[in-house]
Amino acid sequence: MHPVRCTAATSPSRTGCVARPAPQPTPDAAPADEREVITALFDSRRRLGWAGSNLNQAVKALNSGADVPQLEAAVAAVRRAADTAHEAATRLIEHHGS
Repeated sequence: MHPVRCTAATSPSRTGCVARPAPQPTPDAAPADEREVITALFDSRRRLGWAGSNLNQAVKALNSGADVPQLEAAVAAVRRAADTAHEAATRLIEHHGS
């Protein structure tokens, strides 16, 4: 599933949404030092902001009466981004505790 990106459709009273792939995390090993952990945290926060923006646009389209078949994908993208941000924050906290 891909997050949605909403744009104005040909009719000014309607908004159309199209699926757009989110940037995928790299499958690197777990961050080894604090700098890498902080970089992962900032990256996950950026992804969360991007996914949240897409969700807001999808809901706006839905509220205007448009069909938004990608709404579930947008919600799932926000959940994944929030989980990733939480995991990165947890790693940072654990790193400082050790």
